[in-house]
Amino acid sequence: MNTVLRHKGWTWGFRSTVLLYFIVLIVLPIIGVYANSFSEGWNNFAESIMDPIAWKAVLLTVRLAVVAALINVILGTMIAWVLTRYRFVGRSFLNSLVDLPFALPTAVGGLMIMLLLGPVSAVGKLAESLGFEIVFHQPAIVIAMTFVTFPFVIRAVQPLLEEIDPSEEEASYTMGASKARTFMQVILPSMAPGMISGGMLAFSRALAEFGAVVLVAGNIPGRTLTASVFIYGEIESDNPTGAAAVSVLLLTLSFLILWLINLVQMRGRRR
Repeated sequence: MNTVLRHKGWTWGFRSTVLLYFIVLIVLPIIGVYANSFSEGWNNFAESIMDPIAWKAVLLTVRLAVVAALINVILGTMIAWVLTRYRFVGRSFLNSLVDLPFALPTAVGGLMIMLLLGPVSAVGKLAESLGFEIVFHQPAIVIAMTFVTFPFVIRAVQPLLEEIDPSEEEASYTMGASKARTFMQVILPSMAPGMISGGMLAFSRALAEFGAVVLVAGNIPGRTLTASVFIYGEIESDNPTGAAAVSVLLLTLSFLILWLINLVQMRGRRR
């Protein structure tokens, strides 16, 4: 078997297949988006990008994605800590539920938010009695983004917590450090790469979320119109060039985030 695997022809064919798969499914669509955005010239691209509605949609999406990512960093780190450091009944079941947003269609997540927090729900009626609404407003968008990006920080922090040598914590306690100081100086630096990379992944994923957001967001520019919903609207309005221009912004930002994630992970391995 090893002789077959080492055969140059088989190796070349395997590598070519993987490379072709990568090019067809990832590289070519990305090139197509960039090419389409500049198909009518630089001036048209600049006009599409500087369109007030498009610009407001992108800025709103970035702002809400940052909020969702910060929520996930805080809550995700806490959940990862509990699932790693404590043993209790139902722990394995809860741990398996972490990946549920990956398995569910995002539209189902949006529907769940509508049913739980919509105007006819108990929570929605309570919020309305207090003078604010959730669905079709920015809070619902943040909740949708947080839901679909929920597992990223947890799954990034968990292995780092499991790799921490207990002797390091014990040595810190032996030297008279408190639990808070031990956490800040021993545990937190070990978790930081996972928190940062997981938060960046959550932010990048939230930028592009459509399925859950489109069900709970409105179409008010600057208030509830996100970039993904704007892109969908441009396609429906037979303006693929404008949609591609905004998509290029999101793609470029995602590439930068992925580069930063790789940089953080490389520095974490060096330590």
